[in-house]
Amino acid sequence: MSDRNEPPAEYDSPWKDIIGKYFPEFMEFFFPAAHAQIDWSKEYYFQETELQQVRPQAEIGKRVADKLAKVCLKNGEELWVMVHLEVQNQRKTAFPKRMYTYNHRIEDLYDCQVASFAVLTDQDPEWRPTQYSQQLLGCEIIFNFQIAKLLDYQERWQELEESRNPFAIVVMAHLKAQETRGQQQERKSWKLSLIRRLYQGGYEREEIINLFKFIDWVMQLPKELETEFWQEVTQLQEEKQMQYITSVERIGIEKGLEQGVQQGVLRQLLRALQLRFNSVPESLQSRLTSCTLEQLEELFDVALTVEQLDTFVDRIPVDDTSAAG
Repeated sequence: MSDRNEPPAEYDSPWKDIIGKYFPEFMEFFFPAAHAQIDWSKEYYFQETELQQVRPQAEIGKRVADKLAKVCLKNGEELWVMVHLEVQNQRKTAFPKRMYTYNHRIEDLYDCQVASFAVLTDQDPEWRPTQYSQQLLGCEIIFNFQIAKLLDYQERWQELEESRNPFAIVVMAHLKAQETRGQQQERKSWKLSLIRRLYQGGYEREEIINLFKFIDWVMQLPKELETEFWQEVTQLQEEKQMQYITSVERIGIEKGLEQGVQQGVLRQLLRALQLRFNSVPESLQSRLTSCTLEQLEELFDVALTVEQLDTFVDRIPVDDTSAAG
């Protein structure tokens, strides 16, 4: 994995980051009717601690890009907005219930109104869950939520090209990342095309850097093509006289990318342990966070083969630095 010959398709981290930076634009792009009812002149707040408290135990180690925000409506009411990004590449029958579970837990714990939205990034055109319902002995629960399907934007490409909303670029990058899986030369061409669009589209410097990071993450390239890509980006910047991505920032982007891959492997490992042994002690999770990417990859194989959790714990490398202390 470290040589990036076939980059991992892990999209949750960049999505969560970009939603955090451009939440009003996110709502405007995907859910314009809801966006129009929110008073964006008043500050909104992300409720990260609250979201962790309502996440089911079974979600430990799972890829998630959820955001929970507190906003003010134009009628003066306060509302909590739950945004769930489904990053799986296949339909999941349990997804509607998960949407309901999150909504209900937030409402119950914090006594607040909650609206739930989901962006589906899978490639199944038929999968469009919008409701969870349950009937039992004359009692009935019906929960509706809103979705946006990225696949639909393949037929709206011109609309994406004409939009100045940063999520138009985000959607283009995600779709092309999916389409070019296993076609690295074509991916490099599209990646350069999207970067060129940033420099030609009148975006501010900060926007260019933020969107550049998103594109660089989801459209990862093998090392040799990555070198060519950066050379062409440097040439583009010289032509446009826009030195936005310096060598220092490039190193930072690549370091962030490596850290993101490591976090993704850690989440996968925790998920595997959760499925095999039912629970993962916090002390064990803490130990695993100090492991390197290579160690985590090796431990993932161990997690799939050992019969007992204690045996797995014994295979975790000892931190020489802490041991020396």
